[in-house]
Amino acid sequence: MADSNLILDFVFQHEVKRANQVFLTQPTGGGQTVDYTWHQMMDQARRMATHLKAQGFEPGARIAILSKNCAHFFMAELAIWMAGGTTVAIFPTETASTVAYVLEHSGASLLFVGKLDTWEQQKSGVPAGLPCIAFPLAPKTNYPTWDAIVAKATPLAGKVRRAPTDIALLMYTSGSTGTPKGVMHSFAAATAAAIGFARYIQREMGADAPIRLLSYLPLAHIFERALIECASLVAGSPHIFFADSLDTFLVDLNRARPTCFVSVPRLWLKFQQGVFAKMPPQKLDRLLGIPLLGRLVARKVLKGLGLNEVKLAASGSAPIPPALIDWYRRLGLNLMEGYGMTEDFAYSHSSTPSLTAPGCVGAPMDGVKVRLSDEGEILIKSPGQLVGYYKRPDLDAEVFTEDGYFRTGDKGERSANGVLKLTGRVKELFKTAKGKYVAPAPIENKFNANPLIEMTMVSGVGQPSAYAMVVLAENIRPKVGDAAVRAQVEKELTDLLKSVNSTLADYEKLQMVVIAREPWSIENGMLTPTMKIRRNRIETATEVHVEGWYAQSGKVLWA
Repeated sequence: MADSNLILDFVFQHEVKRANQVFLTQPTGGGQTVDYTWHQMMDQARRMATHLKAQGFEPGARIAILSKNCAHFFMAELAIWMAGGTTVAIFPTETASTVAYVLEHSGASLLFVGKLDTWEQQKSGVPAGLPCIAFPLAPKTNYPTWDAIVAKATPLAGKVRRAPTDIALLMYTSGSTGTPKGVMHSFAAATAAAIGFARYIQREMGADAPIRLLSYLPLAHIFERALIECASLVAGSPHIFFADSLDTFLVDLNRARPTCFVSVPRLWLKFQQGVFAKMPPQKLDRLLGIPLLGRLVARKVLKGLGLNEVKLAASGSAPIPPALIDWYRRLGLNLMEGYGMTEDFAYSHSSTPSLTAPGCVGAPMDGVKVRLSDEGEILIKSPGQLVGYYKRPDLDAEVFTEDGYFRTGDKGERSANGVLKLTGRVKELFKTAKGKYVAPAPIENKFNANPLIEMTMVSGVGQPSAYAMVVLAENIRPKVGDAAVRAQVEKELTDLLKSVNSTLADYEKLQMVVIAREPWSIENGMLTPTMKIRRNRIETATEVHVEGWYAQSGKVLWA
């Protein structure tokens, strides 16, 4: 396959050569699934493309998808591309106001409504009069249905050719620091990143290794879109399974038996805490240290997680504690850490077995150029680089250097062999009353490595010292009504605070640990749809209490 091909060219080749190969497996509830071969997927996509073309939308019309991951997300995206449009995917957990903002800002001509949990709260965000189409697994609506439309339409014929400079998709950032921005990606950039990812997976797993993937991280996020969808559309060989719901996740995982599994630090941590809920960490650690028995125990743990056939495991989206990577590697899971952004199509850095180190995100991927600014900011030039921000040329001028490198906003350090270590966000750095900048992310990771803790936020702008706010692990939270448990938690966190402080410079040392009253979640607005903490929102929600916390003498406080 020539690299001058764009993503749709690869798709048309697989449509013919892999016509009867199952590409997508969709759960439909009650343990039932539907398989879609390449031919079946493309037949539906071509029929929907015919319908979209008949609407007379402008070239490059923005067509939105509001849906959890499902087979029809892939079909709709292909239909949009074949019909000459640009895809705008909206996170399925977004509020009505954000749905309204993205649809209005993008100038969407049509909306596909798919599999959703909170449609009743979201539907008020859809402008009156906007044409909508309901996927087969959508909540009950009065919209025309996908099945009814494709049943009447004839498949769009031929091999549609899109220009390399055409905008394939608008990716709206998840807005951890403010209003979502529309990142424009061309077909050329999307294809280049997809080819790079496909080659990386093949190289790490072996040319003939079967590739089974579980798609469950939001397809509205660049990580899943690039690594799972686009790389698979280019490669053709993977078999993609979808997750049905949170409640069926383990069943879905065991159905897929993934050989390549991608997750985010928050979920890797939850998997570990699920293991610890069944076996105390000290006992597991002791068993893993016993020759032969340790290997059997490790295999049993991975099988219980549904990850026993995984040959390549990856973590991205946010920094992961090095101790957590080490723990999975002790189990025999080859966990790699990667680094990418919406703006570079997630195609930037990745670990390999030879280029890896605790707390590092690996080396530049093929074709990626990187350098550090005088201030230590990471500057990237990636084959997957954005064209710019939709309707925001003012931002374009801010984020690119004169020679075309993208200013990531991340600070980092590079070793002699090119391995990159993230040391924090430029904008997250804050000053305490001591007048020196504190980088919260590395300190947060030290806390997150402890099994007692699910999430951490380090703050303290203008205060005498920084402090840490933590969310306790899910298995601990229901027990804190017991005085003995509370006392034990306080003791362990006091010891942890002392231990972490011993590794920090004087100006970084934390005064206290505050235990959050309730967990941070996507639903309460404290986490982005990709499970990053919304620092500003947490700080705003707790600012009335901060002075009172500093007035107390305790090292561990309950919010």
